[in-house]
Amino acid sequence: MSKHLFITGTGTDVGKTFVSGLIVKALHDSGKNAAYFKAAMSGNARGEDGRLIPGDAAYVKGVSGIPQATESMCPYVYETAVSPHLASRLEGHPVRMDVVKSAFEAVSAAHDYVVVEGSGGILCPLCFDGEKLQLEDVVRELALPCLIVADAGLGTINDVALTAFYMRKKHIPIKGIFFNHFHPGDVMEEDNLKMCEYMTGVKVTACIEDGDTNLHISADALTSLFE
Repeated sequence: MSKHLFITGTGTDVGKTFVSGLIVKALHDSGKNAAYFKAAMSGNARGEDGRLIPGDAAYVKGVSGIPQATESMCPYVYETAVSPHLASRLEGHPVRMDVVKSAFEAVSAAHDYVVVEGSGGILCPLCFDGEKLQLEDVVRELALPCLIVADAGLGTINDVALTAFYMRKKHIPIKGIFFNHFHPGDVMEEDNLKMCEYMTGVKVTACIEDGDTNLHISADALTSLFE
């Protein structure tokens, strides 16, 4: 049976895709049969043939070296660079849970480890027309343990604490926190790490510096985050 880990963030542009790519790469490099999945992607460009290219999926595939077909990584790909619920409304292709679940199960059946990336933060709506679908609904439906990605800089204590508080109120399991854009020796960022751990009771399991091409975490420690 495959194991999974959901990657959420304290907000948009904190580096979820970058971190997801490093996690998938670490798994692949250690010999694991790893895959990537994202329920919905918005803000994608079109190729020369006019077809939408799932940018996040293409990035993860490129940096990790996994052989997984890009087409299997995301069932809903949108061009408009807005929240998926609005992009799906504008483009007439609403996200449906049964489609997401079916695509996820197909990927899980073919791989031992699946990294599932969220859209935006944990409160991101995926559909608000007909079926009301939040990102957290996908997390619960697929029974996914979660990792929080946060920017290491100013403001992260509040962002991390509020995200963790909300997730706990919604009974969403948190396996760890990854600090992105981390600068070792920076007094504020080192303190942010300690304060986030204190306020959430969750360990910062990895710190990632700009330009890192590998995670500074053992394969055993990484796989222990998956369920």
